[in-house]
Amino acid sequence: MSVIILDYRIKFFRGVAVTSSFSPNPKSKIQNLKWAVAVLLLAANLHAAESPKWQQDWERTVRAAEQEGQVNVSIGGYGAVIESGVFQKAYPKIKVNYITGAGTDITQRIVAERRAGKYLLDVYNGGGVSLYQALYLGKMLDPIKTALILPEVLDTSKWWEGKLKFSDKEGEYVLVYEGNVSAGAGAAFNTQLIDGREYKSYWDLFNPKLKGKILSSDIRRVRGAGIPWQFLYYSPELGPKFLRRFFSEMDVTMSADIRQSVDWLGAGKYSLILPIQGGQIHRAKNQGLPVEEFEPNHFKEGVNLSSAFGSLALMNRAPHPNAAKVFINWLLSREGQTLFQKVVSIPGDARNSRRVDIPKDHVPANQARRDKMAYFDTDDPDTKDLAPLYKLLDEVLPAKK
Repeated sequence: MSVIILDYRIKFFRGVAVTSSFSPNPKSKIQNLKWAVAVLLLAANLHAAESPKWQQDWERTVRAAEQEGQVNVSIGGYGAVIESGVFQKAYPKIKVNYITGAGTDITQRIVAERRAGKYLLDVYNGGGVSLYQALYLGKMLDPIKTALILPEVLDTSKWWEGKLKFSDKEGEYVLVYEGNVSAGAGAAFNTQLIDGREYKSYWDLFNPKLKGKILSSDIRRVRGAGIPWQFLYYSPELGPKFLRRFFSEMDVTMSADIRQSVDWLGAGKYSLILPIQGGQIHRAKNQGLPVEEFEPNHFKEGVNLSSAFGSLALMNRAPHPNAAKVFINWLLSREGQTLFQKVVSIPGDARNSRRVDIPKDHVPANQARRDKMAYFDTDDPDTKDLAPLYKLLDEVLPAKK
């Protein structure tokens, strides 16, 4: 009787007629069993045909990820994305283990672990320079492009300039999901000592009254300071020529203590910092110090587009490859990128996803991306190698290594 009931249900599966010849005769049991199996396979195929391939792949990946049970993520300075609990709520069977910190420290740790035969990390999310130099050039990544499954992630119309941005030359390994407009080399000044309107070009900073009154964040000792230095070194209107003259002629003081440098600027001990990260200046200004950063579009040499910690990569030999794919697709989804902007942005330091189908109300007008504007993109592959910059600074400032 059960076989007959099964036959009745399958016969009208999704309106498809199935002819059967079930018989309750014991002599036909084997034939009945074979027929039942065939009908079940037909039903399964009909169901699969109704689901798009991406959905089948996604459901299969999620099931496999739930079997793995966890994903190990390095997420740089964006731990708040995981701490929000949104991913865990969406995928309660996949536990997220994560670490945060400076990219140089984390990548060195990863390299050391792998030399010891330990392959612990699944996903790396962090600053583009350390990721590029240590993990990409070190051949420690799988193509993240192959991990993208969700149509809303692959739909390039949802991303700025109609494309997925990669910082590697192959366009497969390091995906950049963040694009912030920032003020080129990030110069800041004491408002009681300098009238910013007098300086329209970085070359104007060779003003004799600034000699001995300029601070600089020493990229050789300051972690996470790469973006403004990329601009200074690779900008076609500045580059090595500007840097050699600037550090040779202007008696610049190099510092590895950003907080102290900002305090010195506010106290009037120095008139200018070049370069500096804007978030530090904004906090100091809110505390009442007479400091200000030049607006993003102030200098004629152009404007940065930078990713901060917004670069994403898939580790090769990942211990939880399916969970890694689930996390990557979620983070790049509309939900993930909206959350990222919300929990990471702070006053004076707004985060701007390259997704264009999510709210941007939190981004100040002078930091909003403009279509068809020629930005200096610090995530272009040709701007990632800072070894020539280190060499130049060591030559110009041999006593201050």
